[in-house]
Amino acid sequence: MTSAPPVAAAASERPTPAEVGGSRARRAGSGLGPRSPRRRGRSSNGLRRLEPYAFISPTAILMIVLMLVPIGMVIGYSFMNNVITNHNPKFVGLDNYVDVLTDERFHTALGNTLIFTLTSVAAHLVLGLVFAMLLNTPLLGNASKAVFRVIYFLPWLFTVAIVAVLWRLLLNPNGVINYVLVSLGLTDKGVEFLADPSLALAAVTFINIWAGYPFFMVSLLAGLQGIPRDLYEAATVDGASRWQQFWNVTIPQLRPIIISMCLLDLIWTSQQFALIWMTTGGGPINVTEMLSTFTYKLAFSRYEFSMASTSAVIVLVLSMILAVFYVRHQRARD
Repeated sequence: MTSAPPVAAAASERPTPAEVGGSRARRAGSGLGPRSPRRRGRSSNGLRRLEPYAFISPTAILMIVLMLVPIGMVIGYSFMNNVITNHNPKFVGLDNYVDVLTDERFHTALGNTLIFTLTSVAAHLVLGLVFAMLLNTPLLGNASKAVFRVIYFLPWLFTVAIVAVLWRLLLNPNGVINYVLVSLGLTDKGVEFLADPSLALAAVTFINIWAGYPFFMVSLLAGLQGIPRDLYEAATVDGASRWQQFWNVTIPQLRPIIISMCLLDLIWTSQQFALIWMTTGGGPINVTEMLSTFTYKLAFSRYEFSMASTSAVIVLVLSMILAVFYVRHQRARD
């Protein structure tokens, strides 16, 4: 008895088209069929949309734990009577805010902060613009510009602690500045710049101006170098003087940078603490007391943590107002 050829046997084992169609129908009916490309595309797109959130979630969690939670606790403390030192603090509503806002020391600190901040920001802008224009002038060679750029930028490289110690030594009654004043016959004895109530606020403001103007200078110098020369050439052809070119070409081109820098400097300077604390400590007789030092003393000198929290919330609100203006300005620029 002979066996069937292999080709014929294989052909006989192949499923018929009807059997193939029935099998596919049964798989589709039972939900076991292959996924459609559209469904796979939707799932992959969903995962891709979640990727940015996966990258930023560690930072977001860290910010929530280290920033938002403490801020929330401080806001909560501001509505309680003296927390931490009181085992059973009670809710007092807005009483702490009334006490802080009617405190004359708070008024003094607020006034000093306004004077210190506005004077510093204005001087930072003027000095920064003057030095930036000097470094941008074609009258100086590249080597001279490099040297002056380092000299002008030097104050920004020092930390606040170094700046405070440096100027305390310079302004000491036996320091270099008083030695020069006595040698020139401008004074008979050393001047207590940081201990004289009539000079202390001006002295710390001057120190802050000296330490902060390089930030404006570098930013404005970058802005000046980005102004097209065609604008100045067109203004010269129209008969504009140097002064007119400054007001009608330079300032309008630098206005976005100036506004951004001033808003940032207002926020930073109004929160200045380290420089004040390491030079005068808010004295003498509170003439250099700022909102930052006032809040610090409430917490760690008088141990009135609820009042300190209230003062901190007020400072936070003022800073947020400035921050809102800054963000809106940045969006308008974009």
